[in-house]
Amino acid sequence: MPETPWPQVAIVDYGMGNLFSVKHACEAVGLKAALVSSAQDIFSAVGVILPGVGAFGDAMEALARLDLVSVLLDIAASEKPLVGICLGMQLLMTGSHEFGWHRGLGIIEGEVVRLEPPVSCGGTRLKVPQVGWNRIYEISNGSWKDSFLEGLKDGEFMYFVHSFYVKPGDSSLLLSTTRFGDIEFCSSLRRGNVFACQFHPERSGLHGLCIYRNLAARIAQSTAEAHHA
Repeated sequence: MPETPWPQVAIVDYGMGNLFSVKHACEAVGLKAALVSSAQDIFSAVGVILPGVGAFGDAMEALARLDLVSVLLDIAASEKPLVGICLGMQLLMTGSHEFGWHRGLGIIEGEVVRLEPPVSCGGTRLKVPQVGWNRIYEISNGSWKDSFLEGLKDGEFMYFVHSFYVKPGDSSLLLSTTRFGDIEFCSSLRRGNVFACQFHPERSGLHGLCIYRNLAARIAQSTAEAHHA
């Protein structure tokens, strides 16, 4: 069997992310993963994960400083899986309103907006940021088939930590929504080879690992197709 390229998965290290938890989740499903911060290492991988925790503007400055913006755009335009997690999902958008307006990668048309407090649920005020478990709901029956959410049940619990959420310009990209009080927001989306989620699958137990298994299956298929090309 041909040797698998190293790394299979490049976890983009730009100083803002839950990197080791993501790496451990990859390894738990048999994926070779490495924390990388060079464009060459990112482009050589079969799949790329863009995690992130922190402020949108700081994250974009870090990506620009490391000269990683163009390679992420190249990955998005290729057939390689690109996965954005939490802030990584938000960075894929046109821009964010966090602490003013900041331009994003522009891979997905749309904006990032705040979970405006107070948010009420039955008259109870909920705290922002949302921290903890919440459900993800399928957009329509069967919409998760052949996606990174395949194998999960409608209404599955995932772990969230965020004060902002994405509003894609094209609603057909949505894979799941989540309700926080009286706000319903996009909790995951897909466009071609790009998958992004607001929740943290690496912190969501066995259900979160299902997403990494689907990534592993996608990478195995990409690797096999490359070897037969």
